[in-house]
Amino acid sequence: MNSVSCGICPNRCSLKEGQSGLCRARSNRGGKIQCDNYGLVTSLSLDPIEKKPLHRYFPGSTILSAGSFGCNMHCPFCQNFEISMADINTSGYTSISPEKLILHAVSMRPKGNIGVAFTYNEPFVGYEYVYDCSVLAHINGLKTVLVTNGYVNEEPLLHLLPYIDAMNIDLKSFNGDYYHRLGGNLEDIKRTISLSASACHVEVTTLIVPGENDSDEEMHSLSAWIASVNPDIPLHISRFFPRYKMLDHPATKTKSVYHLADIAREALHFVYEGNC
Repeated sequence: MNSVSCGICPNRCSLKEGQSGLCRARSNRGGKIQCDNYGLVTSLSLDPIEKKPLHRYFPGSTILSAGSFGCNMHCPFCQNFEISMADINTSGYTSISPEKLILHAVSMRPKGNIGVAFTYNEPFVGYEYVYDCSVLAHINGLKTVLVTNGYVNEEPLLHLLPYIDAMNIDLKSFNGDYYHRLGGNLEDIKRTISLSASACHVEVTTLIVPGENDSDEEMHSLSAWIASVNPDIPLHISRFFPRYKMLDHPATKTKSVYHLADIAREALHFVYEGNC
């Protein structure tokens, strides 16, 4: 049987029958690309909205956070590598239909819940489940939030955006070579931010890794580009701690995070230091 190409993200994995993509969450089954993690929830928690982080979207509220397994990038500093780098055979999960997830979210309203956030692993690799849940969320008057690396093709993004209310998108660097090492592409993420910012509330997060993306010049370029999209887009500049395959790197110095945040404030109206 011929290979089939997955169209969700720019990796465009060409998969033979039974073969899984780089994300480990999508495969060729019977000549069609299937979402292997559909409804398979590895993490479920009612979180403060600020934890996503979203600081300028319904502050003080909570949101039901759901995650599955798989990711289409391979960041060596991943904070959730136990699930993002797992597959259907190596992750522990509970099967939850879209209907059950949304009913659970509705039941959390007395605790301040405003909706559902797809987070912990990359939401776009579970595209079909996220889409079905997002449609149901809107029918029930709930908000849908994505916490994402932004590495998605334009067509599926535009198909989903009418049902998305807010996003926190990683902008891991403003250096194309660095992005390539992480398994992504800077221009694709920039496109996602631009398109999403015109359709829903968007905040951006940059994790500062010592010796990798912590130069003044890069922060000037990164923040100026975000400002060219909209200077009101909040930027979260977060401190790195050794994790996963980057245990040999030191934690980011707090003063470095604050210094880079001051640079970003030259272009942006809302800048927040994270993990400090």
